Amino acid sequence: MAGRRRATVAIAGLTAAGMLLTGGIAPALADSGPSDAQGRTGQFDTPFAGFMKGSTMLRHSTPEALGLDPAPIEKAWAAIDGFAAPTAPGAKPMYASAVGVMGHQGRIVSEHHTGDSLLYADGTTKLPEAQRIAAQQDTIYDMASVSKLFTSIVIMQLVEDGLVDLDATYGSYLPEFANGGKETITIRQMLTHTSGLVSWLPLWSAYPDKDARIQAVMDVPVKNPPGTVYEYSDLNLISLGVLAERLTGKSLDVLVAEGITAPLKMVDTGYNPDASEKPRIAATEYQTSPARGMVWGSVHDENAWSLGGVAGHAGIFSTAADMAILAQTMLNGGTYGGERILSEASVRAMITDENTAFPGDSHGLGFELNQLWYMGGLGAGSTAGHTGYTGTSLVIDFTSRSFVVLLTNRVHPSRSWGSNNPSRRAIAQGLAEALAVSPRKGRTEWFSGTEDASEHTLSVDVAADSGVSLSFDVFADLESSDVFALEASPDGGSTWSLVPYTVRFSDRVVETDGTFDNQGHRDWGRATATVPDGTDTLRWRLTTDANTQGRGAFVDAVTLREGRRVVLNGEADAAAFTADGFTEVTR
Repeated sequence: MAGRRRATVAIAGLTAAGMLLTGGIAPALADSGPSDAQGRTGQFDTPFAGFMKGSTMLRHSTPEALGLDPAPIEKAWAAIDGFAAPTAPGAKPMYASAVGVMGHQGRIVSEHHTGDSLLYADGTTKLPEAQRIAAQQDTIYDMASVSKLFTSIVIMQLVEDGLVDLDATYGSYLPEFANGGKETITIRQMLTHTSGLVSWLPLWSAYPDKDARIQAVMDVPVKNPPGTVYEYSDLNLISLGVLAERLTGKSLDVLVAEGITAPLKMVDTGYNPDASEKPRIAATEYQTSPARGMVWGSVHDENAWSLGGVAGHAGIFSTAADMAILAQTMLNGGTYGGERILSEASVRAMITDENTAFPGDSHGLGFELNQLWYMGGLGAGSTAGHTGYTGTSLVIDFTSRSFVVLLTNRVHPSRSWGSNNPSRRAIAQGLAEALAVSPRKGRTEWFSGTEDASEHTLSVDVAADSGVSLSFDVFADLESSDVFALEASPDGGSTWSLVPYTVRFSDRVVETDGTFDNQGHRDWGRATATVPDGTDTLRWRLTTDANTQGRGAFVDAVTLREGRRVVLNGEADAAAFTADGFTEVTR
């Protein structure tokens, strides 16, 4: 399927929801062509529009060569190392090994690996040193649910080829599915996890063979009326994998190989890796039920294993380098190395939010969108990605043309040792903070920092009792549960109250109650406020919760006026500010 020619009828089908070329939550991609004149390399606050040039192929570079700050990147890798080898007494490692890649503007800007891909003999016992296998940059990992992206791409290829209509019911293709309230479930709803299906079934343990397990999926009744709730479900992608196989007469592994991995030359990606590759493969869990022992070289997910290792929801093995190619392919609008696997319209559909009715569960046709819990500061409306239960993740930030890949075997030796979400956020945050947010005026700006469970403030005295106005430039990219506030005090800081202000952007005006979050927009605004009479102190305050950060809050060009008279020029008098946690930075 290399060099696939896309049918125009399929493109028309993709626009049925009216959300591709305009609207949606991915306005930065409304322009279908590359727009290299927009945005700036190394910048967070000047987003790019459109896709990259289709001829862009990954090469190696350095952070400095692309205008990135290397310090946050090194801090991220130090965190990745620390999670693998905690020093606290009794602390369990987050994972036995990790391999990561950061990319920006078509360049691999940093790579890292740590730990042992094979470390344990069973659920608790470490192997002797001589029998352990150290992770390398080309270690192969079980991608778990990241496999869903491959199935989704296959489905979008079938849409382009005219074999699948996104808004047709699944049962119109496979009538045996049209039962138990599933009669109206569409392909679109399956790709966006709004089908109403239950999240999981014990296929491996409750049914005797592959045919019975697939039939169980065909027979399962809905949990909720289709289209009424978001519930992430393996059954959606298992069903779509079966659909692709039935429509084409080819197995899913062949479809993925022919349509994705072979044309992209993802040489280490596929299902059921050859036994000869076992020393390169990261081990996963020591399983006692089923009694598989140490799962190594075979898919970890029990349902995928019971389906022969090839399933729509899990089963793919891959390397960080191969996943970087997939990320760049998406940034290029569906093409890489002269091979097109998707049209630009399909890529746009996969990263445009279909789930606006379900806030917090943004999802395109296959990709999760704007999930800060693992995307960190790279999160935005069109930032696309997915995670895998084994500890893997992919994040693609279209507005900065960046990506991060983190592959870990966090279930080695046990799934019960905890989540590796902090490591996912660390690598994304490292690249996000390496990208600059430049001062709007002068050489410096005030930065809130991105520390969890903290309160940082920036204060300034007010030299007049009444008739005072405030203006400042503001950039705020925050987790929604964090609070960025402008406050006034009449008594030297003993009590505080919010100060409402107006923020003007080039394309909109936002009225605030004194708190503000512009997450995902990545543009500066000019804020104006009337200072309450009797105020003697103003402050900006960022209060964060226990985890998850955006890119942070920035304040610049602060000016206080009494009538027309300037009583404070923040650019000329940085010493007038009292900073507790805020820092004066140049980017």
